[in-house]
Amino acid sequence: MRILLWHVHGSWTDAFVRGRHEYLLPVLPGGGSWGLGRAGRDWPASVREVALAELDAGSIDAVVLQRTEEAAEVTRVLGRRPGIDLPAVYVEHNTPKGDVPFTVHPLGEQRDIPIVHVTHFNELFWDSGKARTKVIEHGIADPGYLYTGEVPELGVVVNEPVRRGRVTGTDLLPRFATAAPLQVFGMGSGGLAEATGIPAPRLIIRGDLKTTELHRELSRCRAYLHPLRWTSLGLALLEAMHLGMPVLALATTEAARAVPPEAGCISTDVEELRRCARLLVNDPEEARRRGKAAREAALERYGLERFLADWDQVLADLGAARPQRGSQERVASGDAALKVSGPDALSAARERNTQ
Repeated sequence: MRILLWHVHGSWTDAFVRGRHEYLLPVLPGGGSWGLGRAGRDWPASVREVALAELDAGSIDAVVLQRTEEAAEVTRVLGRRPGIDLPAVYVEHNTPKGDVPFTVHPLGEQRDIPIVHVTHFNELFWDSGKARTKVIEHGIADPGYLYTGEVPELGVVVNEPVRRGRVTGTDLLPRFATAAPLQVFGMGSGGLAEATGIPAPRLIIRGDLKTTELHRELSRCRAYLHPLRWTSLGLALLEAMHLGMPVLALATTEAARAVPPEAGCISTDVEELRRCARLLVNDPEEARRRGKAAREAALERYGLERFLADWDQVLADLGAARPQRGSQERVASGDAALKVSGPDALSAARERNTQ
C-alpha cells in the first residue's frame, strides 16, 4: 500500500515506517511541523518525501492521520475526503486533557475514521463516542543491549520540562536529585536548573542528542528515571528498557502496565522510588539484574514485529472497506471529522502533541 502520513512523532514514525509498505511523507522547503519529511533520519528507501500539492491523489491507498486538522488539509489539497473518498485511520498518541475522564475525542462524533489508541489507558480514558477504536501498543526497533551503568547517576529523557512542569514531573526532580545526580536529555531544557533550584553538580543538562548518541550516553547511567505524571507512554521509557536499563517510574497512566516490578521500581510513592534509586546507585549488580528483566519485558510486549503485524491488519481492513467516491450517504459523518480545523484546532493539536 501507498500510505500518506506526516512526520509528527519521530520515535513512533521510526517504528511505523519499517513495515512492508510505501510511506509518503510531506516535505516543505522550510520543514516545520507540516513538512519535516525524513528529517535526515536513517529510514528505509520505502520512505519517500513528497510535495503534497504535487502528489497524484489517486495513487494514495490510505492516509494515517495524527492531528485533527490533517483531515481538512488532505481534503483541501488533494480533493479526497479521509474516511469517505480515501481510507483513513487516526492515531491518538496522547492522554486526554481537560475534564478527564469526560473528555470527548475530537473524532468522537463520526464513524468513518477509526481511532487507533497507542495504549489501553488512552482508550479507557478518552470518550471516543461513536468512533470505532482499536489499541495498537507501541513497538520499538531494538537498539540492542547497550547498558553499562558505569556512571552512578539517573538518566532522564524529557522534552520541554520547564514549560510542561507538573505534567512531566519536573517538580519532583529536586527530590530525586538528593538520591543521585541527574543527567537530563531532551529538547527545551534551558532554564531547568533555575526552575528546579538543583545545583550544577547534581544536574547535568545533556540536551537533544541524535538517537544513536542518546542511546549510548543514556546507557552509561546507572538507572532510568521516568517521573512523568500524565503522558500516554513515553517511548524513551521503552527504549531505556530495551537498552537494558533498570527503571524508576511513577505508577501512572500506562507505565503501570508496561513496567513489571522486577524491572526496577514502579510506585506512586516518591520516597519508595528514591530508596530504590539509592539501592541501584550503590549496587551495580542489582541494577544490572533489574535492567535485564526490564529488557526481557520490553522485548516481549513492545517488539517491532508484533507492532507491524498489528498495523498490517488495520491497513488491510482499511483496504477491504475502501470507500467509494461520491458516496453521499457517508458525507455527514465524514464531515464531522473535518470540522476541527483552522487556527484554534491547530493550536489545540500542537498542545496535545507535546503532552
